[in-house]
Amino acid sequence: MLIGEYRNKIGEKKRIALPKKFRDELGDDIILTRGYEGALIIVNKKMWENIAKDVMNGSFINKDIRDTSRFLVGGANEITLDGQGRFVIPEPLFEYANLSNEIVFLGLVNWIEIWDKEKWEKRLSYLQEHGDEIAQEINKMSTSN
Repeated sequence: MLIGEYRNKIGEKKRIALPKKFRDELGDDIILTRGYEGALIIVNKKMWENIAKDVMNGSFINKDIRDTSRFLVGGANEITLDGQGRFVIPEPLFEYANLSNEIVFLGLVNWIEIWDKEKWEKRLSYLQEHGDEIAQEINKMSTSN
C-alpha cells in the first residue's frame, strides 16, 4: 500500500530519488503527471491504464472530460528509474509544481503526490485549520448517496 510521507532534496538536473518503499510497491513502470493543487502525481502502469480507460470511456463531446484529458494525460510522462531509484522531473512538470530544492512525497494508497516542501507545509496548515469543515462535507456527500 502506498502510504506515508517522505522528504527529499532535488539533485542535479532536476533528479530525485523515489523512496524505496514506494519503488517496491509501484514496480519499474511508472507515470508522472500533473496533479491538483499544484502537486505532481506518480502512478504505476496498472493504475494509469484505469485512469486512461475512464478518460477514453467518456464522451469526447463533454468539455469536462476533454479538460481532464488535457490536464492529466497531456502532461503525463513515462518515467525510467536508474539503479538507485532516481528519475528526472521533466521541465514542464517541474515548472507546473513550482518545485524548489526540497520536496515531499505523499503516499495516498493508490497514488503518490510530489509537493514542493513549502507549498505542502502551507497546504497541511490549511488542512489542519479546516479539517472539521472538510470532514463534515465528506460526511454530507456519503450520507446523500
